[in-house]
Amino acid sequence: MNWTTPRDLKVQLSRLRDRGELLRPLVTGEAAFPLRLVLKGPSSSELTDRFEAVRAWAADLAAVPHVRIEWREARHRVHGLQRLPVQAWVDTLDGALTLLGSRHEGERLRQMVESARTLAPALLPWLARRPVQAVALADRWQRLIDVVLWLADHPRPGIYLRQVDVPGVDSKFIEAHRAVLSELLDLALPPEAVQPDRAGVGQFASRYGFLDKPVRIRFRVLDDDIRLLPGIARPDITLDADSFAALDLPIGRVFITENETNFLAFPPVRDGIVVFGAGYGWDALARARWLARSAIHYWGDIDTHGFAILDQLRRHFGHVSSFLMNRGILTAHCQHWGEEPDQVTNDLPWLENEERALFDDLRHNRIRPNLRLEQERVGFRWVTDGLRRLAGDPDRG
Repeated sequence: MNWTTPRDLKVQLSRLRDRGELLRPLVTGEAAFPLRLVLKGPSSSELTDRFEAVRAWAADLAAVPHVRIEWREARHRVHGLQRLPVQAWVDTLDGALTLLGSRHEGERLRQMVESARTLAPALLPWLARRPVQAVALADRWQRLIDVVLWLADHPRPGIYLRQVDVPGVDSKFIEAHRAVLSELLDLALPPEAVQPDRAGVGQFASRYGFLDKPVRIRFRVLDDDIRLLPGIARPDITLDADSFAALDLPIGRVFITENETNFLAFPPVRDGIVVFGAGYGWDALARARWLARSAIHYWGDIDTHGFAILDQLRRHFGHVSSFLMNRGILTAHCQHWGEEPDQVTNDLPWLENEERALFDDLRHNRIRPNLRLEQERVGFRWVTDGLRRLAGDPDRG
């Protein structure tokens, strides 16, 4: 039996609410009610063969509060003239929300709309686009507006989020609501106050002109004769990216590894340093133009993401060579093979021929599906042997 039940009517309204279609007219003013719902009833044969079930079905629909039923007359060969539901209507938004047990949602959105019209009309399109999300933020709406208004008065302020002085708002509130604030600020601020190439919550600060905590670069000196700190050989140092860029170290080789244990255990190398590659993008490292004078070796996992990171690094330093990321290393460590959850499948134009051939075999699963060899699983003698080979051929990457 596919007759529309009272529960079906509620499901229809619930779907409209979840899509924002019930609440949106409170923002736009468009006419949405009375609202007709889909109503499927019995066929003529079912009316004859299942008369008692049909009568019970009609009574159930008639008892649904806030739903107006339109009827048609039908003649039954035994019971004579009968009335059957033919259409179902909800005449008001309050009726629809009351039926769903959500009447408070309409009142909350009305208050939010009024607040936006009075204080920040530019935000009304967001309320119309996301009324359901808006209602969920009703208790924070005034503080969100206050942040938007503050930034409109202080475009690209050049301070840390911690320094924003808005009553009832702290940096944790702003950080927790960066996604919605981005949508609101994009509507409320003039184009010159927004840096469009900075996107996503991770770049919220730079997009709207706040100071961001400095990117830090961690490195170890691998040569005892290079003394950056008095009395300390091969120190483990962390600097902000600008300070690292200003170092201009007298080195010949730079190794970059993504694994902290490999970073800490990396053997001594004459005129060398090792950089811990986790936690920042290559844009920060690229500020250190003095690295262009050194041989740079990248050691990552032998998987599609490892080669993708190598490809990205080469966009900044075209002379980067891979270290221990070849087919021989992969084959020699087959007992340590693992699985890469999500593979990179797009082309990587900055790979060299042998790297590209191995990358293609990995992304097309020619060796084994989702094959990965993590760098920390490479035997340490392979590390020392690889470094000896580099020392015997200093011009080779």
